[in-house]
Amino acid sequence: MAITREAILDVLGNIIDPVSNKDIVTAGLVRALTLNGDAVRFVLEIDPARSKMMEAVQAQAKADLEALDGTGEISIVMTAHSAAPAPPDLGGGKKSEPAGPQKIPGIDRIIAVASGKGGVGKSTVSANLAAALAAEGRKVGLLDADVYGPSQPRMLGISGRPSSPDGTTILPLRNHGVTLMSIGLMTREDEAVVWRGPMLMGALQQMMTQVQWGALDVLIVDLPPGTGDVQMTLAQKAEVTGALIVSTPQDVALIDARKALDMFDKLGTPILGMIENMSTHICSQCGHEEHVFGHGGVATEAKKLNTPLLGEIPLHIDIRLASDGGAPIVVSKPNSSQAKAFRTIARKMIDDGHA
Repeated sequence: MAITREAILDVLGNIIDPVSNKDIVTAGLVRALTLNGDAVRFVLEIDPARSKMMEAVQAQAKADLEALDGTGEISIVMTAHSAAPAPPDLGGGKKSEPAGPQKIPGIDRIIAVASGKGGVGKSTVSANLAAALAAEGRKVGLLDADVYGPSQPRMLGISGRPSSPDGTTILPLRNHGVTLMSIGLMTREDEAVVWRGPMLMGALQQMMTQVQWGALDVLIVDLPPGTGDVQMTLAQKAEVTGALIVSTPQDVALIDARKALDMFDKLGTPILGMIENMSTHICSQCGHEEHVFGHGGVATEAKKLNTPLLGEIPLHIDIRLASDGGAPIVVSKPNSSQAKAFRTIARKMIDDGHA
């Protein structure tokens, strides 16, 4: 008998939230419930101060769903919303210091790949850079932090789902020498993630600290476009080695790239360099070279800011086809000029001690 969403909610509706004394569905704690075949996944949105108390609720929910006829794998992730503000210091005690960025065990370096606006190829650069570093012998992880538009599962050809042997630790998946974690592995490809900012921040922290990454030389973090919650959370919670800014040469993209640069400056995150994507197009029929989005804008900006220009990536259909096909151009056509552009950037990062 096939399991239904209604049957799952009926089971969860019998589990009581110990604080509100309402069931966890009525209390609004169950979020992002998905049913894929017999696999059930959802998020428990909790107050971080109640995390220990809610572990029992998480365990009960998992046990009750496993007992339900027709269910397969059960995945329940606890995500904390913003904590209440701390009480004011009345002068009677020592102020507690904020935790600050923490090093993630087993991960040597964290590189954020960012852009000021969408559509400049940031995720394509992230996937190819990760594969290029792996080809150079580095142990590489890729965290797809673009929660609203996760594309790395498609680009790396990964369609499986992470498992959790204990309901807390998440086991990532791997392909092309790259270890991947993405919200896109937990949801259907056509399913929207409708989360508020605090849920995004909690999910990012869990993907960083509760994933069994193993020993990595470098973790590439593919950030969403813009200057929002995810970028701030990464810089404030994890020790980030530095950021790469991806932009096309056109003025509109560079305006937003400057905002991304300014954001990382305010967050105290070093800028490791800029990458000009879609730099030039060479016609496959006649060989004519054309600068569709202009040329040299990123190089000029990098020189103005005294920031390295790490490379110029051409606009080429093979890069797009490779990404859509699940094998980045670095993997599918390693000897092509397009792949060599990514490999050159990867070697520069290794030579500079950043990867």
